[in-house]
Amino acid sequence: MSKVDPCPKSAVSHGVGIAGLVGLGLWTLVARHYGMNGPNAGLAAVVACGLPMVLWSLIVDKVHRNASTGIDWRAPARTVRDVLDISIVKIAGLWATWLAIAIFYCIARWYWSGNYRFSMDLFMAAAPWLLVLSVPYMLWIDRRLVEPKDACFSFGQWVIGGVAGQADMRQVAHHARAWAVKGFFLAFMVSIVPGNFASVVEWRIEDAFAHPVALAGFLIAIMFMIDVCLATVGYILTFKPLDSHIRTANPYLGGWLAALMCYPPFVLMGGGGPLDYHAGGAEWDYWTQGSSALQWLLGGWLVLLTGLYAWATVAFGLRFSNLTHRGILTHGPYRWTRHPAYLSKNLFWWFSALPFLSVSGSLVDMVRNCAMLALTNAVYYWRAKTEEKHLSADPDYRAYSDWMERHAPVPRFFAWVTGKKRETAMTAQAAE
Repeated sequence: MSKVDPCPKSAVSHGVGIAGLVGLGLWTLVARHYGMNGPNAGLAAVVACGLPMVLWSLIVDKVHRNASTGIDWRAPARTVRDVLDISIVKIAGLWATWLAIAIFYCIARWYWSGNYRFSMDLFMAAAPWLLVLSVPYMLWIDRRLVEPKDACFSFGQWVIGGVAGQADMRQVAHHARAWAVKGFFLAFMVSIVPGNFASVVEWRIEDAFAHPVALAGFLIAIMFMIDVCLATVGYILTFKPLDSHIRTANPYLGGWLAALMCYPPFVLMGGGGPLDYHAGGAEWDYWTQGSSALQWLLGGWLVLLTGLYAWATVAFGLRFSNLTHRGILTHGPYRWTRHPAYLSKNLFWWFSALPFLSVSGSLVDMVRNCAMLALTNAVYYWRAKTEEKHLSADPDYRAYSDWMERHAPVPRFFAWVTGKKRETAMTAQAAE
């Protein structure tokens, strides 16, 4: 990269994600050795990758000293008496938030069947501990915060109602959006952790190396496990002392619609859904039967795409989550493209599903499947644009986005294809 025009600094270091990978890898080896493939072993995998990331963040990167945490460790801590009234309001707001999420879980009955049941059982077991520990945590953090009257405080004011008209409704809305993200996506992520972890632990090495398709399947399963475990850590650890708190949640309705239609129970691309692109089709292993060379080639390409997808999650460290701003990433695959996960995921679907082929031999199936997958791609393009619109409120993101236009290979490639680069150069010459 150019020394004259360096890439803006990333909010997360490479070491955080690597530490998480090491912890997850060690635990996976232990689990495979002892045959631990149950839900609790999967939950332990989340801890195994989360703890090293926390330690690296605090000991090596010293993120707790970042000004963006809103904490001043050098100033004398306030007394409990000084912050007690504020903390009580915030605790009321936090507990009311948890109650609202619990009511939503109870009303939405899909949370009580299938994989989601594990999430609900875990949340119910954790609830008493969270209620108790939230009190000393809130008192402790409020003594150190530069401005303890944050979004949680405003939400608490609004809930209590005794200070009618004093609550900052913009902060109330921010608090509600941030916790809506956490409540919705954390339940989903926790629900799929056990299955993804078991899919790696249960593979026998001799089966994995039996043929190219099996090896690709095993490696892809590992990548998905990495993605799921590290992403789950991100949804859990939204704490200011770790500088991993949610700065803002996407305020645009379009952003929420685009994201939610990609996840259960609203997912449109699943089997039988409006955008299902598998009708009369078959996966890549079917079409490559009898050609070992093609299986190696296509299987290797799919593993590479999944690896890029997992790397995009690893790069977040403790900060992964949808629909939020938790610091601007500029390292790893985010120096190639602003949306490495979306790009790799959508390419993976085209090469794994091969929608332009059909076992039914029907031209209609081929056209329909290609059209549905193209619409799926359009949904992710929509998601990307709404995310950029949200993050563009931060000057750090605008600086990163401008730098990407000048140096990153993917934006420059599309600029070349569309002629945007040539138009920009002509505009610059005219300005001179």
